[in-house]
Amino acid sequence: MLDLRTVTVQRYILPLREGGSLPALAEADDDFKYVLKFRGAGHGVKMLISELLGGKITEALGLKIPELVFANLDVDFGRTEADEEIQDLLKNSEGLNLGLHYLSESIAFDSGIKVDPLLASKIVWLDAFITNIDRTFKNTNLLMWHKELWVIDNGASFYFHHSWQNFDTAAKTPFKYVKDHVLLPQATQLDEAEKFAHEVLNENIFREIVNLIPQDWLHWNDAEESPDEIREVYFNFLKTRLENSQIFVNEAKNARG
Repeated sequence: MLDLRTVTVQRYILPLREGGSLPALAEADDDFKYVLKFRGAGHGVKMLISELLGGKITEALGLKIPELVFANLDVDFGRTEADEEIQDLLKNSEGLNLGLHYLSESIAFDSGIKVDPLLASKIVWLDAFITNIDRTFKNTNLLMWHKELWVIDNGASFYFHHSWQNFDTAAKTPFKYVKDHVLLPQATQLDEAEKFAHEVLNENIFREIVNLIPQDWLHWNDAEESPDEIREVYFNFLKTRLENSQIFVNEAKNARG
């Protein structure tokens, strides 16, 4: 059964000013450091849901990703923070947030690095599946650590949930943004990646993954559905997208030329 550890954040170290979400490096009560993604930032809990679902699917595909944890912020955390913007962010992020284990001394992936074709193809397949628009030459969201390639930052995935309509149609889209993927030029084994994905992903895994979403991440002001109904939409999106994966695989092949 899938599970995530829960840690309590004890020390805010520094902001990682990337985009509009203001993630941070912080230390938790297990003495490890984490890159924290906050519920009070940018797209809020929807971004955390993208990180969680995308991260666990990454794991299910056997790709390397830093450990994901639920990160609890107490009500008093951050009151001594001098930066007002950060203080407001922390205040609005009381409760469960999401952390990724900090990979000390990792370096950003350079697109000139040669990657195993099947590995590149699996990552391209992953991002087309979860509709992740943010693994590009400009912003690779990949790290090299101990000479291995690690996947990070899936927060720009599942973008259908920002409009929250026609999920069934969204699940069958070809994902045209795959043309901008940093690993697409090296993804020469997309058919093999497709076959592998269908061997390891299934409805049972999707059910376990969506059941990890905390209940209080599913209370949305812009949705009429109940938390359980929202959870079911994510499950059905994943199920439908896998059933129609050849659509986005063909798009990726065509984008390769």
